[in-house]
Amino acid sequence: MLWGLGVGYVISGMYFGWNLGLAEGGTLGLAIATVFIIIMYVTFTFSYAELACAIPKAGGAFDYASRALGKDMGFMGGMAQNIEFIFAPPAIAFAIGAYFNLFFPQIPILAIAVFAYVVFTALNIYGVKAAAMFELTITVLAVGELLLFSGITLPHFEFRNLQQNSLPHGWQGIFAAIPFAIWFFLAIEGVANVAEEAINPQRTILIGFGSAILTLVILCILTFASSVGVAGWEAIVYKADGSMSDSPLPLALAHIVGSNHLLYHLLITIGLFGLIASFHGIILAAGRSVFEFGRVKFAPAFIGKIHPKFQTPSNALLVNMAIGIIALLTGKTAEIITISVFGALTLYIISMVSLLKLRKKEPGLARPFKVPMYPWFPVIALIIAIISFVAMTIFNWKLAIVYFVFMGICYIAFKIFKK
Repeated sequence: MLWGLGVGYVISGMYFGWNLGLAEGGTLGLAIATVFIIIMYVTFTFSYAELACAIPKAGGAFDYASRALGKDMGFMGGMAQNIEFIFAPPAIAFAIGAYFNLFFPQIPILAIAVFAYVVFTALNIYGVKAAAMFELTITVLAVGELLLFSGITLPHFEFRNLQQNSLPHGWQGIFAAIPFAIWFFLAIEGVANVAEEAINPQRTILIGFGSAILTLVILCILTFASSVGVAGWEAIVYKADGSMSDSPLPLALAHIVGSNHLLYHLLITIGLFGLIASFHGIILAAGRSVFEFGRVKFAPAFIGKIHPKFQTPSNALLVNMAIGIIALLTGKTAEIITISVFGALTLYIISMVSLLKLRKKEPGLARPFKVPMYPWFPVIALIIAIISFVAMTIFNWKLAIVYFVFMGICYIAFKIFKK
């Protein structure tokens, strides 16, 4: 089940979003960025699992940071987590719209995306949760579809397609591609919040997280190589009209079997399952995170209220939906992904500092699971996360200003109203 959650949260990142990094770094630039991001996620995931097992609370990052670094840093960690979880779903909603639009081109992508938001928020308010077995089933389907896609495309793989214009913007393209490499794995840390429910976490967290990250790394390499290897990176970034695409896999498959083939439609159908699994899962995680934030009075108290009839965090879900739809209306998938990644990297940095601090501050704290190769794992994750954050700030300075100003305003409001 831990494997299913880990892969299910992240699987949508294989179906879209990452291809936008090819426009920034080309094949080589995105590939190099992805290698370093894989190292970061492997080391971070096991480090974060230690925190989750030692402090098994629904608030996640802000609970860990509050205990290790004080309330102020707890607020910053929690706010970063909220930004990651609130801004990831709008980007996935765009992809759901783009995939669905391939079946029904007469329905605008934005209309489908907003409809998906309203439906899944309403389901969560009503209290309908996808059963773990259902999540696991659609995750297995989505993984199987990626393997099928690779099986169809790899016989047509040509290494020269990887070499075409492989570094269009020089070495700086590696750093510009970082947020899209992170999108391959974004949100896997949400699984750590179920650590308190894991049986024998010292063993099951290691196996669950380990098998999930291994699966995702293999799928990442397969999807990357088989997509680009068909006709070069431009073929899965740009549509016929020259605009950027949110559905790279169908573009690659269309080069082989055409857009009327059964396998093409199968990919779109099961691809939608993968997107919906991540979309629904992250909406659930975002609702829980923001609700906890309101409940402990780190945000307006009404956000921390549950629905009197349905007993769900309805206010938090509605606030998240409103922000998500506003983000959708901008029509800027790449920028939304980047904002979400800024939040994620802030969360990773604060969490790793919290882990290192807690090891010194509370050596006697019960840790059912301990990160292997301490302190190397958290230190490596911390260093790569800091480098990634600095690089993203340099190459996305306008979005970085928006992110810093928003975090600053929220922090000032927190300091004023908390009193």
